[in-house]
Amino acid sequence: MSQTVTLKGNPIRVDGDLPATGTLAPALALTATTLAEVTLADYAGKRKVLNIVPSLDTPTCATSTRRFNESAAALVNTVVLVVSADLPFAAQRFCTLEGLDNVVHLSTFRHPEFLKNWGVALAEGPLVGLTARAVVVLDENDKVLHSQMVGEIADEPDYAAALKVL
Repeated sequence: MSQTVTLKGNPIRVDGDLPATGTLAPALALTATTLAEVTLADYAGKRKVLNIVPSLDTPTCATSTRRFNESAAALVNTVVLVVSADLPFAAQRFCTLEGLDNVVHLSTFRHPEFLKNWGVALAEGPLVGLTARAVVVLDENDKVLHSQMVGEIADEPDYAAALKVL
């Protein structure tokens, strides 16, 4: 399947389907800043907020990562996973410079299958190969509590809706 988002008003096709509320999250394998492979099993028993962004080098992605970092400090038994195509080295540098200790960055750079499996693959336009902006919240058993595909890539997600389900 596919859906459409916009980038500054220009339509862009997104391949795949974002996990729907009430379903079990698809499997994932991503790369941590340590270069280790990470799966959902690495966060078993924790609630998970996936802040899926094209790149931390864009203002909106950086802002959403900062906002979720602030919110994460007050969340019990919850990990915030920031997923982007950024190389682990660049993501680690960004988080260190920004003082972001409450989020975990995971990279898609070795795992392009994540984009389609999670329904966030930008399939055309200038950002092809990167993720659309989305937020998916999972419970301790990886059941989807909330999912939002942000309709305009330059817009921030609905933080309140994502955090409310926790």
